[in-house]
Amino acid sequence: MASLDEIKSTRIAKLEILKNAGMNPYPSKVPRSFCLADAKKDFIENEKSNKEFSLVGRIMAIRGQGAILFIVLYDGKGKFQAVFKKDEIDEKSFQLFVDAVDIGDFISVTGKFFSTQRGEQSLLVKSWVIATKSLLPLPEKWHGIKDDDERYRKRYLDILMNEELRELFVKKAKFWESTRNFLIEKGFMEVETPVFEVTTGGAEATPFKTHHNDYDLDVYLRISVGELWQKRLMAAGFPKTFEIGRVFRNEGTSPEHAQEFTNMEFYWSFADYNDGMDLVKEMYKRISEEVFGTTKFTTRGHTFDLNDEWIKIDYSEEIKRQTNVDISTASESEMINKLKELKVSYEGENKERLTDTLWKYCRKNISGPAFLVNHPLLVSPLAKSVIDSNGKSSGTAQMFQPILAGSELGRGYSELNDPIDQQKRFENQQKLIDAGDTEAMMADYEFVEMLEHGMPPTCGFGFGERFFAFLADKPLRELQMFPLMRPKK
Repeated sequence: MASLDEIKSTRIAKLEILKNAGMNPYPSKVPRSFCLADAKKDFIENEKSNKEFSLVGRIMAIRGQGAILFIVLYDGKGKFQAVFKKDEIDEKSFQLFVDAVDIGDFISVTGKFFSTQRGEQSLLVKSWVIATKSLLPLPEKWHGIKDDDERYRKRYLDILMNEELRELFVKKAKFWESTRNFLIEKGFMEVETPVFEVTTGGAEATPFKTHHNDYDLDVYLRISVGELWQKRLMAAGFPKTFEIGRVFRNEGTSPEHAQEFTNMEFYWSFADYNDGMDLVKEMYKRISEEVFGTTKFTTRGHTFDLNDEWIKIDYSEEIKRQTNVDISTASESEMINKLKELKVSYEGENKERLTDTLWKYCRKNISGPAFLVNHPLLVSPLAKSVIDSNGKSSGTAQMFQPILAGSELGRGYSELNDPIDQQKRFENQQKLIDAGDTEAMMADYEFVEMLEHGMPPTCGFGFGERFFAFLADKPLRELQMFPLMRPKK
């Protein structure tokens, strides 16, 4: 088998053959009547017209020999067969094709439509020109690229050769299109908020840090899709806003986590978390039906139907049911002992982190669809308190999270708009930062000032592309077009 260097050398020689024949191997434009999908769709009409048409695509296969060749073209929209017959094309042109063209090249072919004896829709080639000469071969058709590192580095080849993967990216685009259309239909306005922030807000995660040269200022890449900015827009008088954009979190990689990904967040004034749950349930059903054509899924060892009743699961009661730990009274040491007993690793020994780790142990046993509710305020620094019958805080938050296949796939709140309460919670988060918690939320006192001017009651909610990964039953990294890779040494 020839090496890549030998193949490249041979193809460079073929490139010179094209040039010597007066054919530019990299032209700006070539004849093209329509895409290959349209060639199939309008084949009968165009065949009857007896007119010549031009098709363009990458050569995916060549079969036959001697006086007749069958070429499979692909242009990203569809595949179509072109047939070269020696007695239907200029002899020099036919020989030039044989001598200088390879699988992987892009060509433009011109001719008339006809059906082969086997009934296959085809174009009988009268002339052709090169559109792009490839110097390296495509992966072997039946095996593709098996090494994951190589697949991710040469994602363009992986997508080209793997039709299932290509269709998943088409579905992913439709996933965000469906989300956008649903929210616009419901009266939400799409907005754009800053990616660079002086203080990160809206989530608990370790941010990426960079430097703004013009301002001589350290800034962070956002960890949420503008939560604190969109809330400012609620104060500004916009009743419903949403944003779909990239967020960045400097944390570990796993099947469910990446450092750069797409999220959506919406904010809805004069609505609370109960309104949010109703809207989210409707949105999740709509997305699943439009993108996957079903509401029933099997993923990560769980089966669920989004059309089933969405039960509500109490955060503390579920932890107590599964672990026998009452998080409202348990000490840090008791929580640590329980996590050790369960053989669950944990980071940080403050009560917030330990509580969150206990919940993460429990959630894996819940298939859903369900909404997790009654989170402790400790883990919900931006949500309103649930008020009990005596008008006092119950110690839990007006917060909800959709639970599907053992994971939280979204998060929403009745947003906190009490500036005094918000300032206290920021101060508590700052204590966690001072104690070494890198994921605690940074204090934003300009945001508190906005609340002092007044923000209406608001429901906020967000989800990320991890939701799509769960519906597709694929690791998140597999569904990123170009995952971050270490440079080759």
